[in-house]
Amino acid sequence: MNWRKLLLIFVLFLLILIGGVLLYAFWPTTPNLAHLAAPAGSHDVRILRDEWGVPHVFGRTDADAAFGLAYAHAEDDFLTIQQILAASRGQLGRYYGVDAAPNDYMVQLLRLWEVVDANYDTQLDGETRALLDGYAAGLNHYAALHAEAALPGLFPVRGQDIAAGFLHKTPLFFGLDGVLTELFAEERQRPLIPKQTTTSDGRPFFNAIADDSLPPTVKYGSNVIAVGPGRSANGETFLAVNSHQPWTGPVAWYEAHIHSEQGWDAVGGLFPGAPFILHGHNRDLGWGFTVSSPDLIDVFVLDINPDNPNQYRFDGQWLDLEVRQAPITVKLLGRLTWTVRREVLWSVYGPTVRQLHGVYAVRYAGIGELGLAQQWLRLNKARNFGEWQAAMRDGPLPTFNVGYADREGNIYYLYNARLPLRAEGYDWSQYVPGNTSETLWTEYLPFDQLPQVLNPPSGFVQNSNSSPFQTTLGDGNPDPAAYAASFGIETRMSNRAQRSLSLLGSDLSITEAEFTAYKFDTEYGAGSDVDKMVEWIVAANLPDDNAKAGQAILRGWDRRTTLDSRGATLLVLTLYYLNETEGVHLSVDKLIGNDMGQTAVLAAYQQTIDQLMTQFGTVAVPWGSVNRLQRGGLDLPVGGAPDTLYAVYGEREAENGRLRGIAGDSYVLLVTWDAAGNVHSRSLHQFGSATLDENSPHYADQSPLFVRQQLKPVWLDEAEIRAHLQREYRPGEEISLP
Repeated sequence: MNWRKLLLIFVLFLLILIGGVLLYAFWPTTPNLAHLAAPAGSHDVRILRDEWGVPHVFGRTDADAAFGLAYAHAEDDFLTIQQILAASRGQLGRYYGVDAAPNDYMVQLLRLWEVVDANYDTQLDGETRALLDGYAAGLNHYAALHAEAALPGLFPVRGQDIAAGFLHKTPLFFGLDGVLTELFAEERQRPLIPKQTTTSDGRPFFNAIADDSLPPTVKYGSNVIAVGPGRSANGETFLAVNSHQPWTGPVAWYEAHIHSEQGWDAVGGLFPGAPFILHGHNRDLGWGFTVSSPDLIDVFVLDINPDNPNQYRFDGQWLDLEVRQAPITVKLLGRLTWTVRREVLWSVYGPTVRQLHGVYAVRYAGIGELGLAQQWLRLNKARNFGEWQAAMRDGPLPTFNVGYADREGNIYYLYNARLPLRAEGYDWSQYVPGNTSETLWTEYLPFDQLPQVLNPPSGFVQNSNSSPFQTTLGDGNPDPAAYAASFGIETRMSNRAQRSLSLLGSDLSITEAEFTAYKFDTEYGAGSDVDKMVEWIVAANLPDDNAKAGQAILRGWDRRTTLDSRGATLLVLTLYYLNETEGVHLSVDKLIGNDMGQTAVLAAYQQTIDQLMTQFGTVAVPWGSVNRLQRGGLDLPVGGAPDTLYAVYGEREAENGRLRGIAGDSYVLLVTWDAAGNVHSRSLHQFGSATLDENSPHYADQSPLFVRQQLKPVWLDEAEIRAHLQREYRPGEEISLP
C-alpha cells in the first residue's frame, strides 16, 4: 500500500471521526425521566388558576402545597428555574459555555455544597426539609412529564438543591460577586491599610467611613411603606410591598398564593426556584423588603511564606492553606464538554484566591449558615408580630431593609443585617491585614441593637434604599451616633424616600385611594438632585437654539414623569447619558456632591438635545413617546422614571432612541387591614403570570393595567377564587405519560 492510499484512508478515517463527533454533539436527545413522576395520590394538592392566570395552590400539607407550587411555577418559567438549579450546583458552564464558568468557580470557592451537605439535617428542621423535598418532587414530576424541556443531566433534584439556591443567591444581593470580580482584576484595586489608633492630626481613628454606594450587582431600587391606624382616615392599616427588580431572569417576581391545612396561607411575590412567598402577606400580617448596603464583606491580604507559597502567617505562625483543584466543566459544542481544574483555596477567614498581585481571603456575613429556608417558612406562617419578629431575630438572613404591618395595627421598620463586630483601628472599607486574629471577626451586632422603628408617633414608616435614620418624621428614628462607622450603614436619601416622607408627612388622614396614589407618584421632589440639575440647565448660557428651546420647557416642568410630560423626556434622558458617561446611579439620589458637576450635566443635556433632534425632529417630545413597555406584540407608553416611586428603568434602543423598560416596579402589592382587622389586597405585575410562554393569554395581560397604574384584586378565599376561576387541576392529571 503506497503512501497516497494511506493518506486517503487517514483522511477518510478523520472525516468519519469528525462526523461521528458532530453527530454525537448535535443529535437531538430527550432524557428518559418517566421514573421521576410522582405516584398517583402521593401529593394531595390542587392548582386553581384565576382569570389572571395566578396560581392558587391548595395542599393538604405544607409539602403537598410546595409540590403544587413547584409544578405551577414550572408551567410558567421552567427554563429559568432550571438555570437557577444549575447555577447553585455549579454547573452553568456545562450548559452555557465558558462565559458561565465564573459562577461555577464561585460555587466551588465558597464550598457551597460542603455547607449544604454538612448542615441540611442540623440547621433545618424536619418541617422545612419536608417542604423542600416536596418542592423538589414537584419539579421532578414536571420534568418527567415535559422531558423535552429538561436540561440533560439536571434531574432529579433534591431538597438540598432548593436550600442551596438560597445560599447561592443571597450573598449576591450585597455584592459578593462584585468583590470577587474585583480580586481578579489585573492589579490590586484597593490599598492595604495597617491598623491605626489616631489620624495624622491626633484624632481617634473610627474604623471606616460609611460607603453610600449600592453593591455592584444592585442597579435598581425598592419601596416599602406602612401606615398605621392613627394616620389613616378610617382606622385602617396599609402596607405597600414594592420591590424593584429586573423584569425577566432569575430575580424577576412571580405571583402566587399558597394554602395548606397546616396553617400556611400566604400570597405575594417569589423568585424562580423559591418555595415560599419571599414578600407579601397572610391574613394576619405582611412584610416587604428593600435592598440595603451595609458593609457585610471584608477582604484580607495574607502574608505568604517566601519559602512555601501554600503557607500564610497568622498570629506569628505559618498556617497551611487548604489547596484544592476544583473541576469546572464547560460546554464546547452541542453536547461536547471539557473539564478543566482551577485552584481554590481556604484560610481561617474563609474562601481565598491567589493572584499575581497578592493572596486574598474573603469573609462575608452569613457565611456557612443554611437556615434561610426555615426562616422564610416561619415568616410565611407567623400569626402575630411576636412570631414574625422572632423569625427575623432567630434566622440568618444577612441583609435587607424590612417593612411590616399587621391586623392589630402594628407597623414596623427593621434595618435587618448581620453586622460584623469588627476591631477598631482598621479601615474596613479597604483591604485589611490577614495576619492576626484581631481582624478575624466571628460575632454580629445583636438583633435588638439593630436600627428599628416600632409604631412611631407619626403613624408611618418607609424605606426606599435609604437611611434607616430617616425612616419616619418626628420621634422614633434610630440614633446614628449609636452605630460604628465600620458597619457602613447608609446615610443617603433617595428621591423616593424624600417623596414618601413628604407625601405621608403632609397627610394626617390617609385614605386607601390616597395611599395608592402616593405609591404611584411620578415626581422628583424639591431639593432633589434632579431639581438641582434643572436649575443648572435653565441657568446656563447655551448657544444652541434647540438647547434653548429645551430650557424653556424645563423652566415650566412640574418635575413629574407623566406620559405627556416634555420636561421629563429632556431631564430623564439626560440622566441616562450621565449614567453612561459618568457612571452615576439611577436608583439613588447621589448625583450631585460626588465628582459630577454642572459641566457633566450640561454635556449630557446637549447629547439629549442632539438625540431628540436626530430621531424626533423636535425637543418637545412627550415622555410616553420615549419610555416604552414592550412585551410580545405590545408596545405601550409608560410613565415613571428612575428613582420615582413609580419606578421604570429602561434600556436605550439605538435605532430609534426610545427606552425599552427592563426593570423597576415589577410586582406591586398594596395591602389593607380595616379597623376590624379584615384583610384585602390588590396587586399588579408588569407583564403577567406566564413569564416565558408567549402563547399564553397571561404573557402580557397585566401590561395595559401597569401603564395605567391600575391594580387588580387579590383573592384569598376559595369561594372568591372559584368566582373568578379559569381552570382547576392536579399536577400532571392533564397529561398522560407515554
